[in-house]
Amino acid sequence: MHDTGDFNDRVSDAPSHNWVYRILPPWLWPYAQLARWDRPIGWQLLMWPCFWSATLAANAAIGEGLYSGSLLVSHLFLYFIGAVAMRGAGCTYNDLVDHKIDMEVARTRSRPLPSGRVTRAHAKIFIGLQALVGLLVLLQFNWLNVFLGVLSLGIVAFYPFAKRFTDWPQFYLGLAFSWGALMGWAGILGGLSFAAILLYAASVAWTIGYDTIYAHQDKEDDELIGVRSTARLFGDRTRQWLIGLYGLTLVLMFIAFALAGANLIAFLALLGAAGMFAWQIVRLDINDADQCLALFKSNNRVGLIIFFGLFISLLFAIP
Repeated sequence: MHDTGDFNDRVSDAPSHNWVYRILPPWLWPYAQLARWDRPIGWQLLMWPCFWSATLAANAAIGEGLYSGSLLVSHLFLYFIGAVAMRGAGCTYNDLVDHKIDMEVARTRSRPLPSGRVTRAHAKIFIGLQALVGLLVLLQFNWLNVFLGVLSLGIVAFYPFAKRFTDWPQFYLGLAFSWGALMGWAGILGGLSFAAILLYAASVAWTIGYDTIYAHQDKEDDELIGVRSTARLFGDRTRQWLIGLYGLTLVLMFIAFALAGANLIAFLALLGAAGMFAWQIVRLDINDADQCLALFKSNNRVGLIIFFGLFISLLFAIP
């Protein structure tokens, strides 16, 4: 491991009191940082579309007489493990691709690769280990899910390059991060439906919204080095764009829930999510990086409340 210099084994935009630094030995810290274990918001946001979709599919399965509680619980556990593993592999891959860019951005130059605490060769090995965990998880599902999982790798591999040629890299992130909205449904019901596709589209719109807020932290550095983003594209019109993106998220989810036969509790949860979206939009100050990060992280609570509504809806629907 290289000398850490002024970085003190920490990453500037991650909490230094995280469990990573209390439990893991110091030699593992840079790898935990590569995988973002010290920043769980990434795998949480990747996990929620999986959880929503699987639980919504379970709601639909009750109407078809196909519901299995044990199947749903096992799938939720697998999606949790898979989200942590694949988010970690994706972040490590992204850091490899963005190695030089990260050296030019104040927020990211303390990461393990630009700071020299992990070599590129070791990072590639680490990607392989995390991808192996993801593969083992994927093989527990049906063959349609295996196919969908493999198909998603193309989008994941393409995403880090998007910010070099389009103002909409957040759209490509949405395509990748929302993929679980298809897999969750296919894992429970063995196929796809219009409800699952609508949920996927809703998740894409949600991702563009929250990642635009996140990208406002880096817009000055991004402009200097030529990195493109919806934060730079929307600029002072970000609030209006968020109204449209979050509004689209809610409309598409409402239709998906109705098609899948979710009950009133799920729709009340959507109303709660709408309130949380409105709070983000009202509070947003695109020139306050700390507030942008806090509002971005609040989307974990959005994901939780929507899942909670779908799960309670399911419990009330079980005969």
